[in-house]
Amino acid sequence: MRKLSRCEDGYVKIQGIYIYYKVCKAENEKAKLMTLHGGPGMSHDYLLSLTDLAEKGITVLFYDQFGCGRSEEPEKEKFTIDYGVEEAEAVKKNIFGDDKVFLMGSSYGGALALAYAVKYQAHLKGLIISGGLSSVPLTVKEMQRLIDELPEKYRNAIRKYGEVGDYQNPEYQEAVNYFYHQHLLRSEDWPPEVLKSLEYAEERNVYRTMNGPNEFTITGTIRDWDITDKIGIISVPTLITVGEFDEVTQNVAEVIHSKIDNSQLIVFKACSHLTMWEDRDEYNRILLQFIEKNI
Repeated sequence: MRKLSRCEDGYVKIQGIYIYYKVCKAENEKAKLMTLHGGPGMSHDYLLSLTDLAEKGITVLFYDQFGCGRSEEPEKEKFTIDYGVEEAEAVKKNIFGDDKVFLMGSSYGGALALAYAVKYQAHLKGLIISGGLSSVPLTVKEMQRLIDELPEKYRNAIRKYGEVGDYQNPEYQEAVNYFYHQHLLRSEDWPPEVLKSLEYAEERNVYRTMNGPNEFTITGTIRDWDITDKIGIISVPTLITVGEFDEVTQNVAEVIHSKIDNSQLIVFKACSHLTMWEDRDEYNRILLQFIEKNI
């Protein structure tokens, strides 16, 4: 177990609700990194492997987005990516003021980070998209391709019970679990930080409302979201990472890479979606290298 760096946590009032945050401060700060967790509806906990960067001179900010983790929930009509962008900007201003920061978004957080950069890239030194997406329809199409490649037993269970919405069926759940161990986190023992984030997603309303019943069945309010035609205006240095077996596939990452001129794409071999745990040291080394290059 690695110890957290010097971290402080608390709540800030953002757009009328209390948002939980945690800042891990570097002793000799070189740069500031703000992180956006995925889901939508997870919590910041599964990103805590990035606290290692605080030992390397990077101050890292985590927060639980609206209705997620330990944060309060706004009215349901505010469960949108646009609301999330304004929340991110307000959190950034509240904690870091007018300082330019590096912004890292994981999974759905990568979608949120792209939307933030389209509007607020002047506030960024760089952008990190980790297993992120610019198009939900493309991501769903790619996930269906991954399902088609599963062993027949699991493929059939997902189709059979998914078509009638029987998402709690034991055979369906077994198939979901198999998919997750192939494409979400390829580890036998999942870290408590990851399990905590998954628990929050289950307990709170955001995941079901915005996403849907599971990672590959996106029936929620974000199902048609696509910002691919807008991200070409992003000019800040951008690092895109993806796992070889990522549920948000390399094809999705390559679309983002092709649209943002000042970007680089790194594929983590033998990893899936949560590369920050599967190859923790190398993942953080790559992020640190990118940040130091663009300070």
